[in-house]
Amino acid sequence: MGMGAHARWIEPDWLSVRTYRLNPNPTLRIAHFTDIHHRGDEARLREVVRTVDTLKPDFAVFTGDLVEEADMFAPALEILATLRCPLYGIAGNHDYWARVDFGLARTALARTGGAWLKDTALDVGNGRVRLLALDRLPAVAKPRDGVFNLVLMHYPVWADRLPYKADLLLAGHSHGGQVRIPFYGALVKPHDVGRYELGWYDTPAGRLYVNPGIGSLKVDFRFNCRPEVTLFEI
Repeated sequence: MGMGAHARWIEPDWLSVRTYRLNPNPTLRIAHFTDIHHRGDEARLREVVRTVDTLKPDFAVFTGDLVEEADMFAPALEILATLRCPLYGIAGNHDYWARVDFGLARTALARTGGAWLKDTALDVGNGRVRLLALDRLPAVAKPRDGVFNLVLMHYPVWADRLPYKADLLLAGHSHGGQVRIPFYGALVKPHDVGRYELGWYDTPAGRLYVNPGIGSLKVDFRFNCRPEVTLFEI
């Protein structure tokens, strides 16, 4: 009973922050979050915004699944638009299934100084980072020499299918399984996750980090898999 109560009432709102220094002398801070699945819980989403703002990143990135229902899209974007750093985001499968108006996302993220991206490359961070936003395969956006190439994709398994290598790949979608058994891992995984459940992996396309997400699928239930905002120092 105690573990069940923890997984239902404690862990889904127990937001964690992980920081990874990828450069011994970092000059740029990038925050990553994903898979919000906003169903109207404004307090949870505002806590994500507050946490990101506290980290003071140069910019933040979001890798899909903002909502499950179209009527939640505008309210979620209104909260994200209050971020005090540029936010760059891409869609996930649930955003497409909900048939949301992506024009709303373009407007909201532009208010932060960022952008809603789809199959495009964009140079950010004063030209030091090239964002490669993947919405489909084969990849349309291409890396560039002499900068930090950062891939944003929703599905982790796409790391096995990219035709190039990048410096860092960020994905979500897996939710880390939501319920993780020690020494075993996720009990259940969505499609297009493969072996990339949670955390760091070496892949054919470069180093991949899979974030466990903020929200939950179907049931608001997490065990040994806290929601997370990740900070990368490069």
